[in-house]
Amino acid sequence: MDKIIYLASKSPRRQELLTLMGFSYQLLLKDVDESYPSSLILEEVAVYISKKKADAFEIPENGILITSDTVVILNNELLGKPENNNHAFEMLSKLNGKTHKVVTGVNLRTETKNISFSETTEVTFSQLTDEQLWYYIDNHQPFDKAGSYGIQDWIGMVGVKEINGSYTNVMGLPTERLYRELANF
Repeated sequence: MDKIIYLASKSPRRQELLTLMGFSYQLLLKDVDESYPSSLILEEVAVYISKKKADAFEIPENGILITSDTVVILNNELLGKPENNNHAFEMLSKLNGKTHKVVTGVNLRTETKNISFSETTEVTFSQLTDEQLWYYIDNHQPFDKAGSYGIQDWIGMVGVKEINGSYTNVMGLPTERLYRELANF
C-alpha cells in the first residue's frame, strides 16, 4: 500500500489488531463528541460516530485515515461505556445469560474518498454469578469498553458461551472486513 495509514483511536485493542494485521500506522488522537441523534436506528450509531470521528481530522496528503466505534445492543437498548463500577455491574447484569449484538462501524477516508461499513456479531453470555461479575469489574477495569466487557478478557474466557460472527469485531475492529476494504480502497 503506497498510502500512509493513520489510526484515530485511543483503543489499545484496535492498535494491537492493526499491528497484528501487519500494518504500520501513525496514531492521531483527539477527543470527539460521541453523541448521536436519538432518532437514529441503533444499528447505525457506530457508523455515525465513526464518521463523526473521521470528520474531526484533516487528512494528511497521501494518507488514509481509519476511525471506528463499537456499540453493544441488547433488546433495543444501546449499552455504551460504563461510568463507574455500579454502572458496569448494571450493564453486565443485563447481558448475563442473554444474547446481544456488537456492532462496529468503520470509516476509511482519504483526501478524495470516504467509505463506511459496519459488522455485527451476536454474542451469548452464559449465566454468571454476581460475585463473578464483580470479580471481573474489580480485576479487569472494563471502563473503556462498550457493554462493560472485553471478549479477550477473563469474562470472554469464562462467560461467553457462543459468538456468531467476527471475534475481532467484538474486540473493536472487524479485521477480515477491514483488510478486504483496504485492499479495494
